[in-house]
Amino acid sequence: MSNRPASHGGIIIWVSFGAAFILDMLPLPETMEMYRPEWITLILIYWCLALPHRVGVFTGWIVGFLLDIHMGSVLGQHALTLAIIAFMSYKLHIRIRLYPLLQQSLIILLLVALSQMLVLWINGITSSVPGNWAYWLPSLTSMLVWPWVFFLMRAIRRLYGVN
Repeated sequence: MSNRPASHGGIIIWVSFGAAFILDMLPLPETMEMYRPEWITLILIYWCLALPHRVGVFTGWIVGFLLDIHMGSVLGQHALTLAIIAFMSYKLHIRIRLYPLLQQSLIILLLVALSQMLVLWINGITSSVPGNWAYWLPSLTSMLVWPWVFFLMRAIRRLYGVN
């Protein structure tokens, strides 16, 4: 029997989102900025896959709303996008968890690209469309860092007994 209180680790989930926001805010050299992974989306997908009964569409909407405030974008843009990504992760979580990490990474590529496409669509409606292909690079880098995010988050989840 463990001496830890039975908090079920809800604070750990929100701390991980806080860490993702910090990673999103860290300054990078201008040449590296376009390669920044979508940390917040990755953490949301991880928690939707690992604990679909705790993290879902509402959490995605709240985190997206906070991201809208942080980025100063159209209010609700990221909230809608992350809610849709959370919904898709929730609906597919059993299938995705069965795949090996390489195939999971490819699914992450598709989910993050969908997220970026939704943001691009909303930006297109508001007349602020990016001009080149570099817009899609975060999908690729998110796919590449997914195995490390997965292993790190799984270790944290097990260490703190988040369930």
